[in-house]
Amino acid sequence: MADSAQQQLLHLVLGGELTDLGGTKFKDLDKVEVVGVFPNYATAYAAWKAKAQQTVDNAHMRYFIVHLHRLLDPGQDAKPS
Repeated sequence: MADSAQQQLLHLVLGGELTDLGGTKFKDLDKVEVVGVFPNYATAYAAWKAKAQQTVDNAHMRYFIVHLHRLLDPGQDAKPS
C-alpha cells in the first residue's frame, strides 16, 4: 500500500466540565472523560460531535480534539507529500 493510505494522523477526543466558559481549565480532572484516540480527523470529529450533542444542556461542558500527530511529530505538517 502507498504511504498515504497507511498514514495515521492520530487525534484524541476528551472533555469535561470547565471552571470558566472562556477558558480551558477543567473543574475536576478526575472527571475528565477520554472519549478515545482516532486514526484521522474525520472520525475524531464524529466522536467529538456526538459527545458535544449529548451534553448540550450544560454550558460548562466542553469536548476537545487534540491533534496528537502534531505533538508526536511537530514537523509532519510541513513535510511535502
